[in-house]
Amino acid sequence: MAVLTGRFNRTARRLGRASNSVDGIGDQALFYARALGSVPRAVMHYPKETVRLVAEISMGTGALAVIGGTVVIVGFLTLFTGGIIAVQGFSSLGNIGVEALTGFFAAFINVRIAAPTIAGIGLAATIGAGSTAQLGAMRVSEEIDALETMAIPSIPYLVSTRVMAGMIAIVPLYSLAVIASFIASRFATVVLYGQSAGVYDHYFSTFLMPTDILWSFVQAIVMAIAVMLIHTYYGFNAGGGPVGVGVAVGNAVRASLIAVVTVTLLISLAVYGTSGNFNLSG
Repeated sequence: MAVLTGRFNRTARRLGRASNSVDGIGDQALFYARALGSVPRAVMHYPKETVRLVAEISMGTGALAVIGGTVVIVGFLTLFTGGIIAVQGFSSLGNIGVEALTGFFAAFINVRIAAPTIAGIGLAATIGAGSTAQLGAMRVSEEIDALETMAIPSIPYLVSTRVMAGMIAIVPLYSLAVIASFIASRFATVVLYGQSAGVYDHYFSTFLMPTDILWSFVQAIVMAIAVMLIHTYYGFNAGGGPVGVGVAVGNAVRASLIAVVTVTLLISLAVYGTSGNFNLSG
């Protein structure tokens, strides 16, 4: 009898955890829908707050503004990633005697995979974590409740403005990231390895397709929306004092990193499919 009771209790606990997980997914979906639905209201009623957040996200505030905030962080991440792609591409292609195709390698990998993914990771680690910490601190100090008592809707004012700011800031940030990855790849190949600049530029310009750059920007914008929604959700619903804010930041970063990789996979499958939309010619 005791064995049956123990098994029943374990089964009940498992069902309870599964029910809580389903409820949590539903709460997140409802929060995301409310945040996106409140974007027009945020644009109409809180344009100054949106502009302030765009500046804060791009250049940083306080001590972070000294090094340029997210601009410099994302730029350096993609800069070194582009250099690594050139180093690995030149070495690997040189093993089969086609190191001249390093320009193709840089144009293909940087745009489709490396730059969007690294930029998304940089966004999650900078503006995403910062938004979670800000909203979490406001929640545990009851500032969000104070806004509600003053008849200021908290989701449009705090969440939708941040989502809009992330969408606006990602365009110049990602432009910088793509340019940095291109410059690093060319510098490593031409200057460090001594390949002819004309050879590199020929293959790079031949295989750099404008449609790939366009889809890369679309991917970056979708990543920015996903990152901002996830981080604002965890910050908005943080609890348990300063410790709870730290836990919320950790959970948000973990979820947003998974979302970045998932967005990369889904968009790659949707756009390029099994064929890859690629022909090795020219």
